[in-house]
Amino acid sequence: MSHYKELTVWQKSMDLVVEVYRLVRKLPKEELYALSDQMRRAVVSIPSNIAEGQQRNTKNDFKHFLTIARGSNAEVETQLLICVKLNYLKEEEIKQAMDLCNEISRMLSAFILKL
Repeated sequence: MSHYKELTVWQKSMDLVVEVYRLVRKLPKEELYALSDQMRRAVVSIPSNIAEGQQRNTKNDFKHFLTIARGSNAEVETQLLICVKLNYLKEEEIKQAMDLCNEISRMLSAFILKL
């Protein structure tokens, strides 16, 4: 592998960024600088950490950044569930994002074990 953009997990995490940004637009205005902001930062962190880790060129660094990405992924998943609990979003609305979170989590875990 020569570039992070070739990694399926990076590509899926970019799809998750787009989906979460779409969902965040539906949140109430009072969440603009709270939950919305936190969700955007967490979701952007996933592909960003995958990219940074891959570019560090050592297995230990890459593994470290993949674990950070996995943590950010869990953070996004939790925040989506919070949105449902607060009745900001419906479960059907977050299904695609949750499916991506689950897939990304599995992929990151497998990648970490492989390294």
